[in-house]
Amino acid sequence: MRSSISVLAAAVIAAAPAASAQVNIAREALPGESHLSNLHQLTNTGTQAEAYFSRDGRWITFQSTREGRTCDQQYVMKTDGTGLKQVSNGKGKTTCGWFLPDGKTLFFGSSGANQAECPPKLDPSKGYVWGLDPFDIYTVKRDGTGLKRITNYNTYTAEGVLSPDGKRMVFTSLKDGDLDIYTMNVDGTDVRQLTHQAGYDGGPWWSPDGKKIAYRAYHPTDPAELKDYKDLLKQNIVRPNKMELWVMNADGSDQHQVTHLGGANFGPSWTHDGKRLIFSSNYKNPRSGNFDLYMIGLDGSGLEQITVDEGFDGFPMFSPDGTKLIWASQRADPKSGDVNLYIADFKP
Repeated sequence: MRSSISVLAAAVIAAAPAASAQVNIAREALPGESHLSNLHQLTNTGTQAEAYFSRDGRWITFQSTREGRTCDQQYVMKTDGTGLKQVSNGKGKTTCGWFLPDGKTLFFGSSGANQAECPPKLDPSKGYVWGLDPFDIYTVKRDGTGLKRITNYNTYTAEGVLSPDGKRMVFTSLKDGDLDIYTMNVDGTDVRQLTHQAGYDGGPWWSPDGKKIAYRAYHPTDPAELKDYKDLLKQNIVRPNKMELWVMNADGSDQHQVTHLGGANFGPSWTHDGKRLIFSSNYKNPRSGNFDLYMIGLDGSGLEQITVDEGFDGFPMFSPDGTKLIWASQRADPKSGDVNLYIADFKP
């Protein structure tokens, strides 16, 4: 959310009891899901989110709440559901993993330096809000060894995605007092701030050519809404019910809004040709947890619905060759609270 079950899935979905560890179950795409075929469910336990491919398309990393835990840890597995391994150290909470180019190392956000245990649940009286846990970014080998801390801000720093050339990382951080987007070298040096407008700028994702970045944003202009945003931010909380998609150049220039849908639009990534965004939205019923996947042109035209099930669908990513789509969904049993990972062939 990139953000812990990404913060969004955590807010709309309750964690379910652990079942068996991993599966690969053939599923049918639903009527109306004409882009999807050869669909398989890769997990069947608890809640999973943000499953992202390695550069060779053979591995994924994802976060999962399972095995009796109450918050996420980071995992890797092969794209057929085998080879499951926890790579985080079990401390605190994790989020937003991504493989480095060699496929043998990855980075992710962890609150382990500041939280030995899972953080307490948020006060329900505050309504629909996300907690901004004190994440910093770490690297680790795919076998779980060699954990190394890359940032040392001790505040929400996560949502990292690697540039196509493998040299820089784009991420979201609260380090300067607002939720803004930054880039840096993969070793944590040469940090550059890209967004400056008051409000939440997050979920950044490089275009396939590395020239642009898509992201979600909430820029309150009403004085009361802006005050509410800033008051919540002081408590390390954000209310994410109004977010639209934006695109900017990789240096932060030419920031412009793409969607004007209303509701919460988040998790944008790019189609293989770089001409469209795929994302998750509840704009048809903004007060519900029924999120579906959509695609849209960079000019805001050509909105197309990709999934139609009644539960949560989010965190989409195309395989490096553009032939497959992976995402998190409640489609197997929306009422259970489970959020599992699905992979399907994608027909343009």
